[in-house]
Amino acid sequence: MSKAKQHREAPFPSRDEVLRFIEESPTPVGKREIARAFHIHGDQRIRLKAMLKELSDAGLLHRGRGRSVLKSGDLPKVTVVTVTGRDSEGHAIVRPDNWTDGAAVPLILLKEEDGRPSLGLGDRALVKIGKLGAGVFEARVMRRMEAASPAFLGQITRADDGWRILPVDKRARSEFKVADEHLMGAEPGELVLAEEIRGKQRLYGLRNARVRERLGDLNAPRSISLIAIHAHGIPVEFDPAAIREAKAAKPVPLGDRVDLRHLPIITVDPSDARDHDDAVWAEADTDPANPGGWHVVVAIADVAHYVRPGSALDREAWRRGNSAYFPDRVVPMLPEELSTDLCSLKPGVDRPVMAVHLWFDQDGNKIRHRFERAMIRSVANLAYERFQAAYDGMTDEVTGPLLEPVIKPLYGAYFALLKARQRRGALELVMPERKVRLDDAGRVVEIREHQPLDAHRLIENFMIAANVAAAETLEQAGEPCMYRVHEEPSPEKIMALRDFLATLDLKLARGQRLTPKAFNQVLEKVAGTPQEHVVNEVVLRSQSQARYDPENLGHFGLGLKRYAHFTSPIRRYADLLVHRALISAGRFGKDGLTAEERKRFSDTAEHISMTERRAMVAERESIDRYLASYLSERVGAEFPARISAATRFGLFITLDETGADGIIPMSSLPGDYYHVDDERHALRGEATGRIYHIGDPVIVRLVEASPISGGMRFELVEDPETERKLALGAGRKKAMRGRPARDRKFKGRKKAASGRKAGRIPRPFA
Repeated sequence: MSKAKQHREAPFPSRDEVLRFIEESPTPVGKREIARAFHIHGDQRIRLKAMLKELSDAGLLHRGRGRSVLKSGDLPKVTVVTVTGRDSEGHAIVRPDNWTDGAAVPLILLKEEDGRPSLGLGDRALVKIGKLGAGVFEARVMRRMEAASPAFLGQITRADDGWRILPVDKRARSEFKVADEHLMGAEPGELVLAEEIRGKQRLYGLRNARVRERLGDLNAPRSISLIAIHAHGIPVEFDPAAIREAKAAKPVPLGDRVDLRHLPIITVDPSDARDHDDAVWAEADTDPANPGGWHVVVAIADVAHYVRPGSALDREAWRRGNSAYFPDRVVPMLPEELSTDLCSLKPGVDRPVMAVHLWFDQDGNKIRHRFERAMIRSVANLAYERFQAAYDGMTDEVTGPLLEPVIKPLYGAYFALLKARQRRGALELVMPERKVRLDDAGRVVEIREHQPLDAHRLIENFMIAANVAAAETLEQAGEPCMYRVHEEPSPEKIMALRDFLATLDLKLARGQRLTPKAFNQVLEKVAGTPQEHVVNEVVLRSQSQARYDPENLGHFGLGLKRYAHFTSPIRRYADLLVHRALISAGRFGKDGLTAEERKRFSDTAEHISMTERRAMVAERESIDRYLASYLSERVGAEFPARISAATRFGLFITLDETGADGIIPMSSLPGDYYHVDDERHALRGEATGRIYHIGDPVIVRLVEASPISGGMRFELVEDPETERKLALGAGRKKAMRGRPARDRKFKGRKKAASGRKAGRIPRPFA
C-alpha cells in the first residue's frame, strides 16, 4: 500500500490525542508539526485549524512563540520574563513577556543561582523554563536584559504644579513627580504600579516617575487591602479553567459513603465566617470498659472529591497555597462555588466529609480513632459567642433544643481533653488579638480586642486531636504526610531570653532540653503583673516559626511528637494533601495522592510555607493601614501605650486601646544620647541614665498617621516632675533612684549580639 494511501486513510485525531501530543513533545509544535504527526492533509487541515481554535477558545491551548501552540498552563522552554513581585522571603516572581493566553499566568519561581545577578522588580531576563509540577514552573536566568527601574506602589495625588505619586512603603523618603504623558489616565486617589524615570541626576527637586499599571481607586470603599495584596503578589483572579471546573461541580450522592446524617452534628465558627469546613459532635462513650470516656466525631469537608490532582482547580489551589483574610475581603484558595457552597458544611443540606471518630478516656487520653468518608447533614451553624452563651444558660430558639443532646456533651469532652493538654504542657501564651470592624462604606468603626472563650478553646482542641490522628494514621500506613512542624528555639534565642528574664529577676529552667512547661512556669509567675505583656511578647519572639515539612520534626509549641494540618482543606493546600494521603491510606477512592505529587512533596512544602508567610505579612500590613486610617483624624491626641521594641531608630510602641503600632524616632526622645541595650531590650540615656524598657507603659502623642503606608509617628508625653529634676541636673544617681537595681548595673554588662531587627512577630504557631 502506498504512503499516500496510508495518509488518506489515517483517522483524524481526537482533541485528547492532539493535547497529549502537544504536552509530550520535547520541542515547541505548531499546526504544521501536528498535521505531519497525524498525517493530516488537504481539507483536513481546515478541520485541524478549527479544532485548535476550539481548544484555544475553551482555554485548553494558548499561542507560544512564533506559530507554536502550547497546552494551557504550559510555557516555552526559553522565553523572556519580567519580575512582577516578590514573596515574603524576597524571592522573585516572574511573568512571561509574551503571555497572551486568557488563562491566569502559571506560577513561575525564579531560580537565582550563586554567581548570577539577582533581579529586581521590573527587571527582565531571558530564562530557561523547567516544569516542577502541574501548572508550576522554575525559571533559570540565561541572560539579563536591559535593567529596569525598581517598580513601586503608590497613590496618585494632585499638586499645584502637577501630579505626584505618594509611595505606599512607609520607608520611602519622598514622593515622585509625574508628567501628564506618563500618567496613563490615572485619577487622584488611584493606586498605581509605577517606576522611577532614570536619567540625568537632579540636583534638587523631586524625582520623576511613570505609571506602569493602574490598580484602582484607593479612596474607594474597601480598597486599603489592595495595597498589601498587590505589594505581595497575592493572586486575585482565578484561572478561567478553574472557574469552569468549579461551576460544573455537582452535589455528591451518598454512594459508598458512611451515612452519618442521623448525627445532630454542628458547625461553630466566627459570626462573619462564610465557609464552614469543620463540624463536631460528641457523646459519652457507651463502652463499659471506658467509664467516663467520650466518643467525638470531627467531620471535615471532603474538598479532595472536588479538587482532583492535576486539574485546573488543583493548580490554582497550589499557586495560592492558602486563603488570605483581610478586614474587608477574603482572597480564597478556591472559587466561591466551592468554598462557600458545595464544600461548605451548611445546615440542613447533605455534604460529603472526611470524618474521624475519636475515643478518649475520662482524662482526655486518646484510646483509638478511625477515619471514614461519610455524608453528614449539619443541624446548625453557631457563632462562638452564641455557642458559649447557650452552655452558660442563655439559650434561644435554636440552641435551646440542642443544649442537652449536643452542646453539653461537646463541653464534657472538651474538659477531658483540657486535662490531657495541661499534662502535656502546650505553650500557653497570652497575646491580645484585635479585630477591625468596618461599616458598609469600608470605614473603620471599631477596633476591639478578641476575647477567647471556652468555645474557641473547645474547637481548637478538637481540631488538634483530629490533626494528630491524621499524622498518626499516615505514619502507620507508610504514606507521605505534610507535617506541620515547629522546632524548639535555637540556643542563641534561649540565651538571649535568659539574659532578658534575668533583668526581671526571672529564671528559665536549665536542662539538656527545654519543654513548653518551662516557658509556662515563667508565664505563670508574671500573670496579672505589669510585666505580663512584655514577657509573653519576648517569649513569643524566642520561638521558631512553624512551617510545613514532609519530615516529622515534631511540634514544640503544642508539645506533640507528630502533627499535621487536616481540618481546613477549603483554605489550606496542606490540608488537601493530607486528605489525599488519607484517601490512599484508607483506600477510600481513586482520588488519593498521585506519583507526581509524592515526588514534589518537598517542593510543595517549601512553596506553601512561603505562601502562608506571604499572606500573614500582607494581612498585618493591611491591618496597619486600616489602623492608621482610623487614627488619622486624631492627630495631636494622647494615648496610653507600651514600648514594644527599643532599637537604634528609636522606640516602637503599641497603643493600649487599639493595638496600633508606631515609632518614636530617636531624634524626638528627651535631650540625651541613647545607647541600645539588646540584652535588656532597652534604650539608656548616656548623661541622665534614663532607661526605656520594652514593656514600659508610656503616654504618647500622635504626630502623624499615613493610611497609605500604614506608618504612624508619635512623641513621648513626659512626666513634668521627672523632667524638672533632670533639668536641675539631678544626674544619674537621682534619675535612677527608685528604679530596680538591675537598671543601675548596666555599665560593664556585655551587650548581646548586634544587628537584631525589631519586627512584628507571627501569631501563635499551631
